[in-house]
Amino acid sequence: MRFHWYTGQVAWVLHRVSGLAIVLYLIIHIWSISKLSDQATFDAEMRLYAQPLFRLGEVGLLAACVFHALNGARIFLVDFGNGARYHKQLFYGVLVLSVIVITAGAIPILKDVFGGGR
Repeated sequence: MRFHWYTGQVAWVLHRVSGLAIVLYLIIHIWSISKLSDQATFDAEMRLYAQPLFRLGEVGLLAACVFHALNGARIFLVDFGNGARYHKQLFYGVLVLSVIVITAGAIPILKDVFGGGR
């Protein structure tokens, strides 16, 4: 017997994964801020965060936050509105809107990485 993923299951898993990614980021963010003790340490930390790998991480954080927020609104509509009837269409709408917002937000974040710097 072969397992089949349904739209609701995919939405549920992606919502949980994006939420966990945001929590993991917050833990790392608080830890890195807590070790900043002077201006030199802060400057070194900012140089590290300006590296391309961290810029890609920022895009990942943006993606997690945007999807989690939009999918949370979808969940609200499904649970408290008349959205249960349209949950698949709402989920696909969340995906399309997420891609649009993430792309618009990723452009300024990655501009320096691809040579369009300041």
